Amino acid sequence: MNYLDKNILEKIQFYVTTKYPCGYINNQEAQSIVATPYKKIDTYTYADLIQQGFRRSGQYVYKPQCHECTACIPIRICVNKFQRSSSQKRILKKHSFVTAKIIPLNFEKEHYDLYVSYQNNRHRLSSETNNDIADYNDFLIKSNVNTKIIEFRTEEKLLMVTIVDLVKNGISAVYTFYDCNDSRLSLGTYSIIWLLNFCKRENFNYLYLGYWINESNKMKYKINFKPYELMINGAWQEPPNLPT
Repeated sequence: MNYLDKNILEKIQFYVTTKYPCGYINNQEAQSIVATPYKKIDTYTYADLIQQGFRRSGQYVYKPQCHECTACIPIRICVNKFQRSSSQKRILKKHSFVTAKIIPLNFEKEHYDLYVSYQNNRHRLSSETNNDIADYNDFLIKSNVNTKIIEFRTEEKLLMVTIVDLVKNGISAVYTFYDCNDSRLSLGTYSIIWLLNFCKRENFNYLYLGYWINESNKMKYKINFKPYELMINGAWQEPPNLPT
């Protein structure tokens, strides 16, 4: 970890987890390198870590460290170079009726209900149920960095919630969940376009999207926003042959 600022290395340590089932590739085991103690990872420290490919989930700051797999590749969108595709322009126009509001990071029952509905529709088997508020808080509401919630509404109806971390050179999209009743709305794509527009207004250089995983259908969409940079051999760079 000698690529990190010396002051950060004096504050935190790193350990490698034991193997656990990979959440993205079937029949695969994963490991992560974790920064600890979490109480010392403030906004300043995290801004440096995210530029080295780390990611945050609740108070857990990690980076994939799998010895036999390199599928998880950090990805960020270059805000000032971003060019909307034809389909992205249509999606932006289609959502002209949606309003967005940035609010502090707090638990809201309305958000939680939408989250449970989203999980049940998109990520859980029909036999699974999970309505644990404590898990929701651990995953999305607990944070030691500068985190905000963005509400997307049409009139008074809550359509989508996006949670983001603000770092010194950009924004990290932590998680988005939305109303799944109308798939034609393409709300997930709209949230990223909105964040890119917000970054431009606030003079942020990058939108960090976590990890691009070509082997996972759930994670392939991230390269639809061009141009982007991947962390390859420890350095951010635009791939010479961009995956499509």
